[in-house]
Amino acid sequence: MQSKKLVTSALRIIVAVILLQTLYFKFTAHPDSVHIFSALGVEPWGRITLGIIELIVAVMILLPKTKTLGMLCSLIIILGAVASHLLVLGINVSSDNGKLFALALVVLFCSSIYLIWCKNEVISVFRSAK
Repeated sequence: MQSKKLVTSALRIIVAVILLQTLYFKFTAHPDSVHIFSALGVEPWGRITLGIIELIVAVMILLPKTKTLGMLCSLIIILGAVASHLLVLGINVSSDNGKLFALALVVLFCSSIYLIWCKNEVISVFRSAK
């Protein structure tokens, strides 16, 4: 039981740190981020809005009462990011050599593992939403 708590905490920290790390790209109008959101046709408001949402989600992941809901939100955000990369942008965007795509895959993997492992908490989140 203790090892499960340790692993789930590590998964939460990994996801939150990556989400917080990518805020630099969004809030500083980094050329790679601007290129991505321009290609999607939502620059600058899409970039700024997604940055604010990711900040909120990262905080939710780190808080004990909202961790599962935060991980669900991160999975939804990252599924959108992966779909955008695969369908519109490609893996290698601008000069990042696929680093942003790789980070998205890490978040996707960690969020999925967490949500599968904590399925009872996920079910309770959906039950409390009624």
